[in-house]
Amino acid sequence: MLHAVIAAAEAEPQNPLIPQVYDIVWSLVCFIVILVFFWRMALPRMKKLLDERGAAIEGNIAKADEAQREAEAALEQYTAQLAEARVEASRIREQARTDAQRIGSEITTNAQAEAERVKANAQVAIEAERQAAFTSLRTEVGTLAIDLASNVVGETLTDDQKATALVDRFLADLEASESGKAGKK
Repeated sequence: MLHAVIAAAEAEPQNPLIPQVYDIVWSLVCFIVILVFFWRMALPRMKKLLDERGAAIEGNIAKADEAQREAEAALEQYTAQLAEARVEASRIREQARTDAQRIGSEITTNAQAEAERVKANAQVAIEAERQAAFTSLRTEVGTLAIDLASNVVGETLTDDQKATALVDRFLADLEASESGKAGKK
């Protein structure tokens, strides 16, 4: 060993940054073995794994694009339906206003017609009552006039035709005198 140390000391001084040849050879052999191992085993598996991952990512991107297109289509459809619903609501409001005006005018017309009918019925009833009162009054006035005339004349007026003629003449004179008074006023 002493010889080896002396031989090493007598040998040329070596640069500590440059390795020995045997270190370079063995390092190169290890590198080639590891390179072949990675080239044959690890790289194909890694490439397959990366290809699958890329395909999955592309599939997810395609799905996301499709979902976005569907969402945009749904949004457009929703917007169209919303606009259609607004138009329909506006139409319904206008129809309701028109119906309300029509119903209001019908109610007013019916109320006026009913009021006119009630007024006409009242006038007919009043006229009937007036005629009944006039007939009743005429009969009573006739009876009183006959009694009064009987008392004044001193005779009994039992002849119905004469009594009726006398009452009619008396009432005609009474109406004529009332018309003359009304005309003077």
